[in-house]
Amino acid sequence: MEAGKLQQEYLIRSYECDRNGVLRIIALMNIFQDIADLHASKLGVGIEHCLAHGLAWVGSNYQVHINRMPSWHEKIVITSWPSAEKKLGAVRDFRVNDEKGNEIITASSQWILIDFARKRPVALRENIPHYQVIEERALDTDFNKIAAPERLDVKKTFAVRYDDIDVNKHVNNALYPLWATESVDSDFRLLHRPQDMEIAFKKECLYGESVEVTTQIDNEESLHIITATSDSRELARLKIKWCRI
Repeated sequence: MEAGKLQQEYLIRSYECDRNGVLRIIALMNIFQDIADLHASKLGVGIEHCLAHGLAWVGSNYQVHINRMPSWHEKIVITSWPSAEKKLGAVRDFRVNDEKGNEIITASSQWILIDFARKRPVALRENIPHYQVIEERALDTDFNKIAAPERLDVKKTFAVRYDDIDVNKHVNNALYPLWATESVDSDFRLLHRPQDMEIAFKKECLYGESVEVTTQIDNEESLHIITATSDSRELARLKIKWCRI
């Protein structure tokens, strides 16, 4: 494996946009996953390699900073690369530029390598000894612990649909920020958009389950904890800083 950056051009389509004609958070997260999967495959550590060796990459954290979201018909360029190595996984960063070269979004993600059958983390170097990184960060973060809400301002329940499940047979990571932002009052959403978002994934969620989102909102910051209603296990935590549109 030879470390390098992957650069990909995307055209923002109508079905990826919200009521204001700008890219949805769930679409942005899916684009990140798409370029991460594509680059991992090019580097020989993607889904093909993992399936052949009984492994899987599982996202554990995301941090995203949004200067602005791209709009319908806009072309963007996304650059991604493996930026740091951890004992049980790796960090992958993302940079999004508009057609004029302006940096509009930066993000960092942390991934754990697991034994797929045992659902247990495994050492990166022992399983992918040729893994390499580019020591450059798009977003300087150590993925600090996210506090749980101390009070209940809003509570919403969502059902896990068949189409929410990905190739790892659990809820796709992009759904968690969707559930969190959907739990915020619509009047607030009409005037605000996410500017900074931190996500910590805890446990997998499966088809047929229902989830409960508990939200605390203080001025322009919200905390969210997502749990399974069946056994109260914690699935994810999120912290979102909002700015006015």
